[in-house]
Amino acid sequence: MPPKKAPVQEKKSILGRPSNNLKVGIVGLPNVGKSSFFNVLSDTDLGKAANFPYATINPEEARIPVPDPRFDWLCESYKPTSKVPAFLTCIDIAGLTAGASTGAGLGNAFLSHVRAVDGIFQVVRAFDDAEVIHVEGDVDPLRDMEIIQTELRLKDIEWVEKHLEGLKRGGRSLGNTSLADKAKKEEIATVEKVLKTITDESKDVRKAEWTNKEIDVVNSMQLLTAKPVTYLVNLSEKDYIRKKNKWLPKIKAWIDQNNPGDPLIPFSVSLEERLAQLSPEEKEEEQKKIGAPSALGKITNAGYQMLDLIRYFTCGPDEVRAWTIRRGTKAPQAAGVIHSDFENKFICGEIMSYGDLKEHGSEAAVKAAGKLRQQGKPYEMQDGDIAYWKAGG
Repeated sequence: MPPKKAPVQEKKSILGRPSNNLKVGIVGLPNVGKSSFFNVLSDTDLGKAANFPYATINPEEARIPVPDPRFDWLCESYKPTSKVPAFLTCIDIAGLTAGASTGAGLGNAFLSHVRAVDGIFQVVRAFDDAEVIHVEGDVDPLRDMEIIQTELRLKDIEWVEKHLEGLKRGGRSLGNTSLADKAKKEEIATVEKVLKTITDESKDVRKAEWTNKEIDVVNSMQLLTAKPVTYLVNLSEKDYIRKKNKWLPKIKAWIDQNNPGDPLIPFSVSLEERLAQLSPEEKEEEQKKIGAPSALGKITNAGYQMLDLIRYFTCGPDEVRAWTIRRGTKAPQAAGVIHSDFENKFICGEIMSYGDLKEHGSEAAVKAAGKLRQQGKPYEMQDGDIAYWKAGG
């Protein structure tokens, strides 16, 4: 008897939009350093860093290059005319205040802006500064994190209850026979599970376990608490340099208890603002002198990872370019990021890994070592692949 085939493992679906053009929103209470952070991150003054709540009303958007030593090495090797790194799209969103879910402050506008992004950089203030007012009166990052979690969850509860009501109204006449009726019933059961998660279990949607079928339903609702979060703790320059702050252990404990596994990155907007004024050489010098690096590269990379993004490269004397795709993307769809014709008329990809190119030193050597592979439609792209696409005429 032939051996039994091992069951094929179903690939886990990802929460969120199945897109390569994903955005991170910078979220926090007013005056915690969001717009100042956005300005240094994007090297602009778009975010109107003013010392009053709601200085940012329309979200400002910037594409920020993601640092990558592999990209730098490829540029050195190919010496191309044009160099295009990977980008992370960041959006500076107005400050949220307690009561936003019921429309307080700029509540409704704020929450619709959060709804439109795919991941959240939550800026938390852990510095004292009498010059910069705090909307709640004093500095207490744990209270601030509670406010944001509560407001996002309350808005989700409101949306889910409304959605469930509509489904149940339409579901009264459902029978048991047709597949469509069955699917509708399953959808209702999933939405009920979502509601139970955010009410009875007091959990964010992204922290619950979902099957692939359930994830399809969850994704269709675009919930605020389904979006991944990275916490950015804004410290004074002094605290950042000495790596000490009375709030940090408490913030870490709060995350472990409420949203275990979420990344926490301490940084200092005031230091980043000071470094932004310097030339690249002076910047390098200053970071050595104080013994603390800028955290911006680390933050942009964290945003990229949080959205499950990877990059592949196309290389040649004209251009070295990093292309952003979602983890799990197959070759034709990855080629389609460059041009839809590449996807529609896809023949194959000639692919080598960055590691092989670096080890062997040149494309010819990679080929000679048998490491240049022809990959067809089922191939799943790996982070750092170098690709040449072949498409039909």
